[in-house]
Amino acid sequence: MSKPENNVRQDVCGSTSRQNTEAYVQILGTGMDTQETSPSVLLFFNNERFIFNAGEGLQRFCAEHKIKLSQVDHICLTRVCSETAGGLPGLLLTLAGIKNGSPESTEHVDIWGPPNLDLLVNAMKNFVPHATMVKAHIIPRSDNVMVHGNGAALASSLHAEELQAEGKFKAVSISAILLTPTDLLDGSHFSSNDTSIVYICNLHDIRGEFDPRKAKACGLKKGRKLGQLQNGISVKSDLLDIEVHPDDVIGPPIPGPIVLIVDCPTEPHAQELLSAQALNAYYSDSQSNSPETTKVVNCIIHLSPATVVSSPVYERWMRKFDSAQHIMARTTREHETTPILESSARIATRLHYLCPQLFPAPSLLSVQNDGVAAPNFKGSISKVCGISAENLLKFTLRPPRRLGLDRSSVQNQMTSSVFIKELLSEIPEIADAAKNMSTFWHKPKEDEAELFTRQDSEVMTGDPSLAGHAAPRCMKNVQRDDLEIVFLGTGSSIPSKYRNVSSIYFNLFSKGGLLLDCGEGTLAQLKRRYGINGADSAVRNLKCIWISHIHADHHAGLARILALRRDLLKGVPHEPMLVIGPEQVGEFLKDYKKLEDLDMLFLDCRSTTVAKWDDMEADSMNDESRDHTVLTSLSEDSSLLRCSKRMKPSTPVDDIKLLKRFKKVLSEAGLVRFISFPVVHCPEAFGIILESAERMNCGTVVPGWKVVYSGDTRPCSEVIEASLGATILIHEATFEDGLLEEAITRNHSTIKEAIEVGRSAGAYRIILTHFSQRYPKVPALDEVSIQRTCIAFDLMSVNLADLPVLPKLLPYLKLLFRTRELI
Repeated sequence: MSKPENNVRQDVCGSTSRQNTEAYVQILGTGMDTQETSPSVLLFFNNERFIFNAGEGLQRFCAEHKIKLSQVDHICLTRVCSETAGGLPGLLLTLAGIKNGSPESTEHVDIWGPPNLDLLVNAMKNFVPHATMVKAHIIPRSDNVMVHGNGAALASSLHAEELQAEGKFKAVSISAILLTPTDLLDGSHFSSNDTSIVYICNLHDIRGEFDPRKAKACGLKKGRKLGQLQNGISVKSDLLDIEVHPDDVIGPPIPGPIVLIVDCPTEPHAQELLSAQALNAYYSDSQSNSPETTKVVNCIIHLSPATVVSSPVYERWMRKFDSAQHIMARTTREHETTPILESSARIATRLHYLCPQLFPAPSLLSVQNDGVAAPNFKGSISKVCGISAENLLKFTLRPPRRLGLDRSSVQNQMTSSVFIKELLSEIPEIADAAKNMSTFWHKPKEDEAELFTRQDSEVMTGDPSLAGHAAPRCMKNVQRDDLEIVFLGTGSSIPSKYRNVSSIYFNLFSKGGLLLDCGEGTLAQLKRRYGINGADSAVRNLKCIWISHIHADHHAGLARILALRRDLLKGVPHEPMLVIGPEQVGEFLKDYKKLEDLDMLFLDCRSTTVAKWDDMEADSMNDESRDHTVLTSLSEDSSLLRCSKRMKPSTPVDDIKLLKRFKKVLSEAGLVRFISFPVVHCPEAFGIILESAERMNCGTVVPGWKVVYSGDTRPCSEVIEASLGATILIHEATFEDGLLEEAITRNHSTIKEAIEVGRSAGAYRIILTHFSQRYPKVPALDEVSIQRTCIAFDLMSVNLADLPVLPKLLPYLKLLFRTRELI
């Protein structure tokens, strides 16, 4: 594998076809938007596609902009961590479905990365069923070490490693240089994350133009010999007694353009970059290079953080390239207002216009407008022709006449005012609808309570579950800082333009927060809802994360959230994050922790069932620290006890500290119940019951709220029993009613089935989520269902105090989406 990068492959194709071939490099995320977490780059060479880094949000970005990830041949990682590979599991699952990956399939995706790549691939095998379609290529570290003038050991990459795969790289050669900080070479502090990669992408040369006049002067006639000359073969002249060589009739070759993808996460990496001898041939200021031997770099895409890029060492390295166009993928452009997902932002803005109480204004602005200062590059970057990257910005490589920057695909500037103007033009009556909606939040408390009681009594149809369904007692004088439920992802399977995959944030305000499921892009959704500072605060104050089952659309964003919390709390006294989930999620996290520390503890969902709590109470009567109030409330519900005993007993929990940590989480969050229960979906799939503690109101004890989340499931008695008397039932509704057979096959629920579960349990409000990404608009609901049901949308924020108003939203949503489909 270790060939010097400077080996040149000759292009044997005709010059005309090669010169007209399209090739470019394109930015798929700048890494500095409030909505996304890391930059990715697409290289398109003669119908071969290479993705450099696969951060979270890549699939949504490509779906928004109609970029076909199904045609990706190679995924090249500059580093292996949640920042650069957070979107990889979801991308592989999508590609597996598109390419029909199976153990018998011969198709596979080539993944290239540093030595810790195998740790990621091994961890993903816990939930990526088509792992056999992944072919991982480990790029080894160089063992070349030289001694610096001061006697210190200094690593020096003497050669670049050329990427090779059978039948691949037909139009481009790609080589890699590994960077490892020199102070880590002794291994004492070495981490697998300390290695990053610089990729060198070199298109093959184009053979020069054939000159028919020179051919005629050499005595050549039209025919086969001209083709031989174009293919580099010397021939005998037809009319003269001479041998004609290709150089006699063909002009000089056009050198293939060169692109560097550079990722230096720290300044020590930048120092290593500066000393890498493998790059000497590309430096225009190198004394050992002549103009004839210097390889001209046309474009450098910098994935390095702004703090590194602006350092003197990095600047000195950049100055070694005279004519290269520098594109800085992690710097902020001034007055950034264009959202990275325009379709999603348009709908969020429309929903906010209609009902700002349930749909707060989405965060569309860049970090510069979020109270975070943009890096200052005055002088240094401008002197080396550096520009800040923009989403979809291209650098054209072929045809040669178009070499250079191309902004034709860059989005036009869009703002909330533009979206609202479009809305009022399409649906003029929406202005009156918004005014009507606003009145629901300005009614006197007495009139409001009377209205809710009358409203619920009107829907009585003889069904006992509907009789007297007035606001529950926990709603009495409820405060707005008690509970808010934020739907971060309301779609299923894969992220789409309009709906992200599953995640729900429980904002308990001063008591912290909880995450129920954590699909890919959860962090980006938090940023869209709260901005960067607000998202950091939410992650910093999380009490625990609960995962319903092993499917990737429910947990693939977990590592990114945990890594951010780890970084935010570095140097601050804190306890590890408690993650609760099925056993397979624990296995994934155990394997992933070999890649990077996530600062977390794992507890199996089976340890949080009613039966398990009952067993622990019997075994721990002598534990003076046990909270008998919590245990009693957990074991009183006999209906839940019956359903949980149908499960296999879980393995004993030996770590008392883990149990105490869980009890502390409950206490800090103000919860008296946190119960996982089995549902009908895949092995080890769970739903959850959350119940808050009682509170005093004017000397009267007011019961706490009860929220049940079904996870993914078929309608089942377990969910009905768990939801008895629930304040809110959040139930999946993946399929429309006409697709019952598919819902049964896939162990999901239809919309009608989900509503019936809530009605049977007497839940006060039913919120439907986890919709198939194929569905347009708002589903049709009958008059009875509409009285207690609401459809969830991404970033919808439901405050406990707003539950009485919630069903009134549906008629207005139908108006809002009457002309625009959600596909």
